[in-house]
Amino acid sequence: MKSVFITFDISHKEAVIDLLTHNNCRGFSFFDQMQGRGSVSGDPHYGTHAWPSMCGSIITIVEDKAVDNILKGVKALDEESKQLGIRAFVWDIEKSY
Repeated sequence: MKSVFITFDISHKEAVIDLLTHNNCRGFSFFDQMQGRGSVSGDPHYGTHAWPSMCGSIITIVEDKAVDNILKGVKALDEESKQLGIRAFVWDIEKSY
């Protein structure tokens, strides 16, 4: 099992949920109204007058075989709109209940 953490401009929310649904990932936790700034490029997401956009994130636990398709989907979303920003990170899950 793997944990996939996806952080994104809030405008990507529905596309990310659709991506997870398409890959049979039913369970996830969504974090709304987050602030942040990408490490490579893109605009900050601070929810301020100067930087009004916000970001969100989703964390899900998936079977190993789903990871590559999810990462490909995240990359495709990023390539469509580089300035919006979206990234995914994967961790091993050693145990769960």
